[in-house]
Amino acid sequence: MKSILVITGMSGSGKTTAIRALEDAGWFCIDNLPAPLLLKVTELGESKDQLAFVVDVREGQFLKDAPRVIEEARRAGHKVEVLFLDSSDEALTRRYSETRRRHPLAGSGGVAEGIAKEREALEALREHAEHVLDTSTLTVHELRRQVMARFGHTSQGLSLTIMSFGFKYGVPSNADLVFDVRFLPNPFFVPELKALTGKDPNVSAFVIDRPDSWVFLDKTFELLEFLVPRYLKEGKSYLTVAIGCTGGKHRSVAIAQTLTTRLKLSPFGTHAQLWDRDIEKE
Repeated sequence: MKSILVITGMSGSGKTTAIRALEDAGWFCIDNLPAPLLLKVTELGESKDQLAFVVDVREGQFLKDAPRVIEEARRAGHKVEVLFLDSSDEALTRRYSETRRRHPLAGSGGVAEGIAKEREALEALREHAEHVLDTSTLTVHELRRQVMARFGHTSQGLSLTIMSFGFKYGVPSNADLVFDVRFLPNPFFVPELKALTGKDPNVSAFVIDRPDSWVFLDKTFELLEFLVPRYLKEGKSYLTVAIGCTGGKHRSVAIAQTLTTRLKLSPFGTHAQLWDRDIEKE
């Protein structure tokens, strides 16, 4: 049995970034694979257990075969998942404007017409996708981190991402669990700490060295200790835990860092990764 990831989604949503990340992680990858050839490639790639293919509107008439071929691969005993990368029309239009590329389905109506046609053409694949990732606000580096967190590990365990963020920049759309640490005193209002981040030892000590912080960390750890085995039992392969404060620079960073360190020492959190989403924002 092989693990097959079909990467699809809107043009300009980051499919190239995603497949390059998987290639770096050791997956056998093919961009723009005609859907009918998917099973043929699984027969040829005997030495590779993890295969990733980009299937999108560039396939033309072959695109309509994709859902059927995916089901055939599953019936053949392979583990097949579909990752759909989406983005808002506004973000896609901006990206095409910045790169001056032509949308593959653009007609006389330009990029807007192409986006509308593409959404319609990909509707069936999106409905069957196990993973939908909105890349509207993600940088290339952030998207890569997300792909690596979800699919880059080779362990049979659950890939756990602890993310710090600022509520002023919005709750992460990809978060599975969200915790609010704005109940803790804010280093932002301490003059000598304001310009620093939660990675600084002085800021970290200010946030962590108080009873409420340790109670929060203990209870959050206990919750994850309870949840992770049950998520694994249900077939979940990744979990994103978001820790938020006001600006995403002080309290959430310190708490996320401490929680990640503790999780890495536990049997269920060995593969925990830390992502400070908003630490560099103004």
